[in-house]
This record gives sequence, structure tokens and C-alpha cells, in this order.
Amino acid sequence: MRDPQKFEKQFFAALNDIFVGAKVEGDSGYINLMHIKSRYYTEGVFPQLQQDIEAALQPFPGFREELFDKLHTFFQRYFSESGSIYFRYTPLHQKVYEQVYTDDRDVILFWKTHMLYYVKTDRIFTSLNVEVNGVRFFFDAKDMELKKANEKRQVIFGFRHAAEDGTLVFDVAYSERGRVTKVDDILRAAKQAGHELDDETLNQAMRVFEKQSEVDYFINKNARAFLQEQFELWMYQYLFAGKNVWDAERLAQLQTLKAIAFKVIDFISQFEDELVKVWNKPKFVRNSHYILTLDHILPAADLWKKIKAHPGMAAQLAEWQALGMIEKGFKLELITTPDLTGAPLHPQYQHLPLDTRHFPDLELEMLALFDDLDAALDGWLVHSENYQALNTMLPKFRGRVKAIHIDPPYNTETSGFLYANTYLHSSWLTMMENRIACSLPLLSNDGSFLCHIDENEYERLKLLFDKYSIPHVGTIIWDKKNPMLGRKGIATQHEYIIWCSHQTSSIYLRNDSILSILQNVKKIIKKHGGTTEQAQKDFLKWINNNSELSGGEKAYRYLDEDGRIFQSVSLGAPEPRKDKKFFIPLLHPKTKKPCPIPSNGFSRTPETLQVMQSRNEIIFGDDETGQPRRKVFLTKESKRQISSVIRDASRGKMDVDKLGLEFPYCHPVSLYEKTNGAATDSSSNQIVADYFAGSGTTAHSIMNLNRSDDGQRKYILVEMGEHFETVLLPRVKKVAFCSKWKNGKPVFEKDEGGMSHFVKYYELEQYEDALRRARYADADLFNNPFDDPYHQYVFLRDTKMLDSVEIDAAQDQVHFHPERLYADIDLAETLSNLRGKWIKRITAETVEFADGETMSLSDPDWHTIKPLVWW
Repeated sequence: MRDPQKFEKQFFAALNDIFVGAKVEGDSGYINLMHIKSRYYTEGVFPQLQQDIEAALQPFPGFREELFDKLHTFFQRYFSESGSIYFRYTPLHQKVYEQVYTDDRDVILFWKTHMLYYVKTDRIFTSLNVEVNGVRFFFDAKDMELKKANEKRQVIFGFRHAAEDGTLVFDVAYSERGRVTKVDDILRAAKQAGHELDDETLNQAMRVFEKQSEVDYFINKNARAFLQEQFELWMYQYLFAGKNVWDAERLAQLQTLKAIAFKVIDFISQFEDELVKVWNKPKFVRNSHYILTLDHILPAADLWKKIKAHPGMAAQLAEWQALGMIEKGFKLELITTPDLTGAPLHPQYQHLPLDTRHFPDLELEMLALFDDLDAALDGWLVHSENYQALNTMLPKFRGRVKAIHIDPPYNTETSGFLYANTYLHSSWLTMMENRIACSLPLLSNDGSFLCHIDENEYERLKLLFDKYSIPHVGTIIWDKKNPMLGRKGIATQHEYIIWCSHQTSSIYLRNDSILSILQNVKKIIKKHGGTTEQAQKDFLKWINNNSELSGGEKAYRYLDEDGRIFQSVSLGAPEPRKDKKFFIPLLHPKTKKPCPIPSNGFSRTPETLQVMQSRNEIIFGDDETGQPRRKVFLTKESKRQISSVIRDASRGKMDVDKLGLEFPYCHPVSLYEKTNGAATDSSSNQIVADYFAGSGTTAHSIMNLNRSDDGQRKYILVEMGEHFETVLLPRVKKVAFCSKWKNGKPVFEKDEGGMSHFVKYYELEQYEDALRRARYADADLFNNPFDDPYHQYVFLRDTKMLDSVEIDAAQDQVHFHPERLYADIDLAETLSNLRGKWIKRITAETVEFADGETMSLSDPDWHTIKPLVWW
């Protein structure tokens, strides 16, 4: 028998799924907010909506089931199991993907999640009973803390106890700091509890638990506009499809349908808008520290004395030993012991990297060594989900970045990556679009954007970049020279680097051979105390024996008395000159007699030749019988244009293996030196940003580039994974201490050594942190008599993070107490990001910015702080 309330029940069941959903367990700020959403629905909107529908249907009761049918048909198409609002179950005949093409944009990339923010991919875990081979398991997920971002994390299991009915009860969590499930310990504990359990049965049970639904979490950027637009399109198609004739009553019914739908949309959008606000709010800087090599500190003898006597020095020494920089039993006196000339007897220790986390009470005194703090920094390392970092740091670094260089997930089923790497194409595009769009304003007017990718997503990524105003200047094919055999079809041995840039001139490679020549000349001249005859002979011998130099490069085989490298080139004109002035002879500087004139005449005017002679740019023989020639100098500005193919068979994993670090996959430093060297130069403080930083290859390459050409490039690295602490930070410290490593030990050979370095590193408050800290009170619902529940902004009465604020009504002042939110807030850097200003100096009470503005750290300005705590 047909149920007369079938469609009504379907509709309210669908709304219940949207607002209440299945019972999801775990510890998560997002889940906390969903509980609030559920309460508002069940206690507020649901009863009110039922009343409104009953009143609206009084004029035409026969429309009841059709109303519910159409409402259900519409809403169930736009909601995913994670609560995300987008094109979810839209049938093809509705043509919701149609786009209007214009003359100026005849190809537009369009995908179903383009209107969303991508948050993360996670599993919806619930506590689960499982029976395998007659053994009953219960996996308790109610206290499981879900992922904050999109890092790849393993689920780990711990045996709790055996229940009275024989069920084995397990705690479930995500792995932290490399923790793994200890199967042997579980089997031993189960046996002690009186249960024989084999590892095959245990592993099978754990796999069953882990197979729970994996979903993408999105936030709709404007849910109200999106759903209203979709309903208008649906209604339009319904009205004009076929040859229906609409009378006044039918149109009134459809108006009622629209009114009810829009009431539901208005309520839905309040919650989605709240998520957008939390997602985009600037985030607090937390747990910040600095890494600075000892050469910055040692000149301040009193400070160094305090550091040596500090209790934290024991932890610092243990860290240096763990990093392979010093041996057990190392004595601090070795750092400052002089040789007979007064220079350090052990110069390598001048670049030991001091980490201020071990000396918190001395940090401000260390920072006071720098007259202009941010300008002195060589880099910023940020432990954060990258969209939160980009959005927070944008005011401070807007227009200051010379190059963005990223190696994002390729959306390929490949092992070894420490982040999610298999998405639907639409999810991947949304993840990339959000972050590219947020990062582009960082670039300077002549900045470049370099993005690695393979053939799996190259076309879509290229179309995505076409959306933006930054021109595509070419794609580099990286020939790895090692085909990936064993795959179906063609063995791939290349990847791509999409290069976009506002730079209007050619992009040139940094010539490593030229830099090598320049560096060796500097060493030879230093060795001989000047450009002596022996120095010139040593240089010529080095040039002749260097097989890596081309013939053209070997032509630069001479040194003049000023230490300049040059080759000898004719002064003659390529074609016969007619003007007599080009045949005026040059006088030999010693004999004062005229020298032979080239047969075609000189290539320069007499005036230019006189200037060249005054600058020692003309070569004369021993006397006037030799024809003069000109010097063509070799400089570090000598360059050639980068080509569309780079061949580099180096393996990035070898770079980290030599450092004694473990990381499954990374690109070679040599490749990044070529690309980052072409995207920047050494002449100024240019910044390279990488917000898929991985193991820190970008920082390593920038440090190598600066070491080779005395450059002052800086870097910003953003990484969300746990390897930020275990790989990225140690890598920066090791590369600063020594340029060459083997088996985790520094190799001080010839001129291999350390470099002066100064870096800040910190964490950021995350989206999940903000949701967890924000307070959404259980206030009376919808108590505004002048508005209905659909249009009230239900979160306006909630305190969010205002518990951190104290209002002094008598003084008409608001005081912020950061410790009420997080104990480790770096307020100076937080304010720097908010204000978009670089830090000049930090004291215990104030932060001074580069433009001279000073702000209090003990009682900061409320209007500046407000976006962080109430939105």
C-alpha cells in the first residue's frame, strides 16, 4: 500500500542527514560545530519549518506531497556525506555545467568543486564491532582526534582490555612522531588477558576498521548564492520544459515551493558562512624560535658567556651531537680557542647552529644583536597547513616574493609521499586553485611561479594557470634519464615544470662553470697574496686540466693585475672601415711609438679606445711591434637563456641520505639550484617561497646558491607534516654547518665548510584549533521577535574566542590576554602578519616595525587583534 507521507518523510530525512547526519565520533573542532548545528536544527528550525509548511499549504492541500517531492529532489543533489555543499548528484539533463563562452575567453576550465575551499581528506571513523575468525573486536573511536590538515597519517591501535563477554577492546588514534602499531605488544597483552590471538586475525580486523568511508571536506565559499542560483536554474528549466500551461494556482504553488526552499537555504548558509569565516580568519603564530649560527653570537662575549652557563646548553650539545656536528665529550672551549694568529683554531665551529628553543629567557637578548630583525633573517620556516599559512602571511609578504617554487602532490598513485596523493580530479583542482590564488599576490611585479607536475594533471594545471593574469612563459621538461620501467604503456622518464612569470625579458640560467672559475681565481689570488706570476700560472694550469669546462669557457685563461679574468680578442673591425679615424694608431704605453693597425681598422672610435686604455682593457705587446687586442672579461653576470629541457639524473633522496636523514622522495638539489638560480639573482634580498616544502629542498638550494655567489636570497617554507621537525629543521641546520656530508657526518675538505645563517621557525594556529577553541554557547534559540530563525545569524550571540578578552567599562578599554587561548603565542610575529609590516626590533614590551610604528605586546590594540578572536 502506498505511503501517503512518503515524500514528506524523504524530505525531512534528507534534511536530518544534512543538519544532523550519522553519528560521527572523534575529537574535532569541526565535529563540535556539527553538534551545535544539529541542536539548532532539531530544536529550532525543524519545528518552525513544519509550522511554516503547514501554513503555506493551507490554500492548496493537494500540493503537499509534490512540494516535499520537489524539495527532496533538489536538496539531496547538493550535499555530500561530509556535509559539503556542491554539485554532488546532479543529472546530466539539468546541464548545470554549461558555460557561456565569450570572445575574450573562449576556453574556460570548469569543474564541479570550483566554488569550494578544499580543507582535507579524512575518514569518517565510528566505533566499530568486528568479528574475525571467531574473535570479537571493538575499536573505540569516540576520543579519536581527527587530522588537522591533509597530511598522511597512519591509524594506530592499542590494546585496552578484554571485556566480560570476551570482546577485545582497542583504542584508536592517528600516529604522531612516528608512532606505529606494536603488533607483538598487542598479542602479548591479549595473551596475558587470557586470549590467544594471531597476527593475521588482528591485522585483518584492523583493516576492516580502516576501510570506513574516506571523504573530502570542503567549505562552500558562498553557499547562499550557490544554492539560490541552482534553485533558480532548476525552477527555470521546470517552468519552460515541455508545453505545460500554468494557471494562477499553479504559479502560486511554485512560489510557495521557492519560498520554503529559500528558507532552508538561508538557514544552511549561516553555518557554511561561519566555516568560511573561521577558515579565512588570520591565525595566531605559535611556538616560535630562531636558528642562528654562532658567528652571530661569538662577538658578543658577555652574551656567549651567559649561553655557555645556561641550563639549556646541555640540550643544545645533545642536539649538535645527534646531528653529527660534534663528538661525545665535546668541550665548549674549542669553539673560541685561537690559533697563533688569533684566528679560530677550529673555524668549523663558528657555524654551529644555535636553536633558541633551548634558551627561551635569552632569546630577546640574542635578537637584540640585529639592528633590523626581519631584514637580517635568511628564511622563515612555517609548520602549518599551507592555505592557512598563505592567507595569514599574505599582508606581510605581499609583492615581496621573487619566485614561488612548489612541488605539489601529482595526484598519482605513487608510494612514498607523506601527504594525500590520490584525489578525484575535481578535488585536486580545488586544492590547487585555492592555494595558487592565495599565493599569487605574494609575487613581485617581475616574479616567477614554478610548479612541478607530471602527465597525469599537466593539462588541467596548465588550464588552471590560464585563469590568472600571470603569463605562461614556457614549460621545462625535466629529463631524469631514468625511465620508470614496469608500468603499463610507455616508460616515463620525465616530469614538467610549468613556468609563469611577469618578467618580460629572457630568463637566464645561472652559469655554474663561470662561478666555478670565479671562485677558484679568488682562492688562487688569496693563496699567493695577489695576482702574481705564479698565481697566473696556477690559474692557467687549473683551466687546462678542468674537463668540465667548454672550449669557450676555457678561452678565459688570463688574469690581469687587477685580478680580473679575461680572454684576448681582436680589436679589428669585422668589415673594412672607410672613416680615417678608425685607422689612427694606438701608442704603446711604454715606448710611446705607434702600434700596428688592424687591416680593416679598429672596431671602436679613438675616443672609446682611449677610455678602454684608461680602464686597462687593452692588451699591448712587449713593445710597439705587436698589434693591440682587447680584454673580454668573465663576470658572474655572464649568462645564457634557460632552455625547455633540463637533464639531471640526480636523485633527491641521495641528498638527504648523505645528511643522515630519512625521507622517501624529494627532488634533487641540483635541479632546484638551476631553476631557482634562473628565477633569482644574487644582487638583492630576493625571496623564494615554497608551500609544499617537504624535506626542505628549496631551502637547501637557496643556501647553496648563496654560498656559491655570495648572494642574499631568502626563503619561506611551509610544511604541514611531522617531518617538519624530524627532517626539514635538521636539514637546514646541517647545511648551514657544512656544505658537504657523507653518511650523516660533515666533510670539511678544501673549502667545504659552513655559512652564516639566521632563520625563524614557528607553528600557526590551524583551522581545527580555531574551531576547537571557539565557544559556541548553548543559548536560547531564535529569541529575536523581529526576525525568523532562517535569517538570524545564529552565531552572533556566541563568544567564539572572546574569553581571551577583558572589557574595562570604566576606562572604555578592551584588554587581550593571549595566554587564555594558547600559552605559546608569538604576538610580535602575529601582529607583523596582521599589519603587513616587517619587524625591526622586539623587546619584552613592544614590537617596532620597519616603518617606525611601535605596538605594545603586553596590551595590544584591540582593533588590530579583533579579527583573530571574533569574526
